[in-house]
Amino acid sequence: MHYDLDLPRESRALPHNPLKAIVAPRPIGWISAMSRAGALNLAPYSFFNAVADNMVAFSSSGRKDAMTFAEEGREFVCSLATWDLRDGMNDSSAPLPRGTSEFAFANLETAPSQKVRPPRVAASPAALECRWLQTVPLVPLGGGEAENFLVIGQVVSIYVDERFVTDGMVDTAAMHPIMRGGYFDYFHATADTRFQMRRPKGAGEFTGS
Repeated sequence: MHYDLDLPRESRALPHNPLKAIVAPRPIGWISAMSRAGALNLAPYSFFNAVADNMVAFSSSGRKDAMTFAEEGREFVCSLATWDLRDGMNDSSAPLPRGTSEFAFANLETAPSQKVRPPRVAASPAALECRWLQTVPLVPLGGGEAENFLVIGQVVSIYVDERFVTDGMVDTAAMHPIMRGGYFDYFHATADTRFQMRRPKGAGEFTGS
């Protein structure tokens, strides 16, 4: 089977684009941002990842509040979405009027950040405080107006609940992060799904970074 995106939708081999089901599971960037006027936004983004040792990025389809607020305030925070917080994370994706706080709508408490103005999700076990670096319009083949935008931030401070630190290392599985699949699917990370592999000799030893 070959799913050809150049064909009209009704002529393709599947009724839905399988890309999100194949590029999965994807980390969820639960982004909080504050406008210049102080309005709060909180929204989950599954097109999100670390792009360097101290940088993360999320992709916005259209100029949504998380992106515009991050640009205005030049800061944003990414809280870890977990199994216990799955309903709040989902509620925060509701299409609310601009400037309406998803924290209040999803009944989520805020906690102050250390180096940036936007707060983190108080119940989340980890959060990345970021300063906005740039927004890159993702211009499609053939040119034209960009419909998707890549927002890049530099991490300046990291919050971790000390309950999830063992021997100086963060126990990711113990936090039970959730990740996005295709369609309405999510994945749940646990210790049962964790495994380790060492790099081949000559490629350097694990440093813990």
